[in-house]
Amino acid sequence: MSDNLVPVDVLTAAQRVAIARHPGRPGVAEIVDALFTDFFEQRGDRAAIDDRSIMGGIARFHGRPVTILGNRKGTEIEDRIAFNFGMASPEGYRKAQRIMLQAQKFGRPIFTFVDTSGAYPGLEAEAHGQGEAIARSIELMSSLTVPVISVICGEGGSGGALALAVGNRVIMLENAVYSVLSPEGFASILWKDASRADEACEVMKLTADDLLELGVIDGIIPEPAGGAHENPQALFQVLDTQLSRELEELSKMSPTALANDRYRKFRAVGTTAVKRGRV
Repeated sequence: MSDNLVPVDVLTAAQRVAIARHPGRPGVAEIVDALFTDFFEQRGDRAAIDDRSIMGGIARFHGRPVTILGNRKGTEIEDRIAFNFGMASPEGYRKAQRIMLQAQKFGRPIFTFVDTSGAYPGLEAEAHGQGEAIARSIELMSSLTVPVISVICGEGGSGGALALAVGNRVIMLENAVYSVLSPEGFASILWKDASRADEACEVMKLTADDLLELGVIDGIIPEPAGGAHENPQALFQVLDTQLSRELEELSKMSPTALANDRYRKFRAVGTTAVKRGRV
């Protein structure tokens, strides 16, 4: 652990939300460039369109073929518009399902990188079966017989995030957040006042430390002082080590054991908290 990491519990929940939303925060594209080689992007759901807010494909991780999926937000405003600010449509989740099924067929481990405020809530998305597409993704991930490692690297919002986060291991970056909806939405519903979002951040228990305590996640990846965007290379080094460790452990399990392990893990959420700790 490097000397410039943020001490535990220094930042408030609202401050962590702000860091999680920083436009310069490394996302799936930057992580792929730093940690993986020979990446080949796969596009389209083979039924309608290619939703660019979901990035997926095959690559090598320390020489081993793997599958990668993640929410793509972009950093510049032009990219953010093109990627719909990381909010996927049903076509995006169906693309993810297609890529996951291919990984299952060829026995490739799956890495997912979650960074979305939620699935796209527009009328067209609902008309195209948004709820069904998310449910199908959750169902599929629950039954996969290959190792699945999910990383919450920015925002993890609602079912739009969970659709890519049903992993054997779910780990979070220190300043990432993971919740049922945005703090603004929570405050609007509970108090009819979106301006109380900072207060909602504390009530929602959405930080990595909160979720580790509750048993929702398995571990926390520390970030450089000020957030991952301040020193991405320091983050990538720690993340690479942890992903290697998790993959090595999961690779010792049989296909049936992997599926059963994932099932037991999510059935236990809210009933027991088996904490793995910080890296």
